[in-house]
Amino acid sequence: MLSNAIRHAHKGSIIELAITTEGQSALLTVENIGETIPEQHLPHLFERFYRADSSRQRSEEGVGLGLAITRSIVLAHKGNISVSSEQGRTRFLISLPLPQ
Repeated sequence: MLSNAIRHAHKGSIIELAITTEGQSALLTVENIGETIPEQHLPHLFERFYRADSSRQRSEEGVGLGLAITRSIVLAHKGNISVSSEQGRTRFLISLPLPQ
């Protein structure tokens, strides 16, 4: 998620990372300022090989597996992952249960 945030952030902008707790969950957020991801793409970002904008592919970019792998790891640990993107701010949120 961090490499995606770096790759898609506006040059010179700040990428925000936070780790907090809420109830019985640990929360990890990664937020960047860049192009808004159109709403119709958001539900598909965690699918293998999905590219929100294939016309902007560059050779140094990945192949669309990073978020799918991240999602698999999060689900294996009984967590959740989500994304929102509005007004140039994209935010990924991972929630993982804390050990009992």
